[in-house]
This record gives sequence, structure tokens and C-alpha cells, in this order.
Amino acid sequence: MEITIGVQNLTRELVVETDLKPEGAAKAVRKALEDGTPLEITDAKGRLVIVPSSTIGYVEIGSGEQRPVGFGSL
Repeated sequence: MEITIGVQNLTRELVVETDLKPEGAAKAVRKALEDGTPLEITDAKGRLVIVPSSTIGYVEIGSGEQRPVGFGSL
């Protein structure tokens, strides 16, 4: 699943590919924003991404569904 994080005062977004379910990712974001603690997410390769919650502008949580590619018949 893909999580896109908009960070204040940066022109680029932070995109993290993770194995979390959408509900788990939303819960982690809500907790970080409510508690004022950093948002910590482990990506699909096992790397830990830490974003200070005070700098989060927005978060988009994708469904992880891939669109079909190609020109096959429907």
C-alpha cells in the first residue's frame, strides 16, 4: 500500500510503500497527530521512516490496488 505524506515547507511529497493495511496506517497517523509524537512507518523494504508530526501537511493513504496495464480486450 502506498502512503503519500505532504510535509510543510517542502515542495516534494514523501511516498512510502508499506505492508500496512489502510486501517493500521490511518491509526498510526491519527495517534501521531493527537499525541504530537513523530509518525513512524516501516516501509516494504524494512526501512524506518520518521516524520515529525508538527510538519505533516496532509497524508494520503492508498488502497494498494494496481490498475491493469495493456490493451487486452475487455
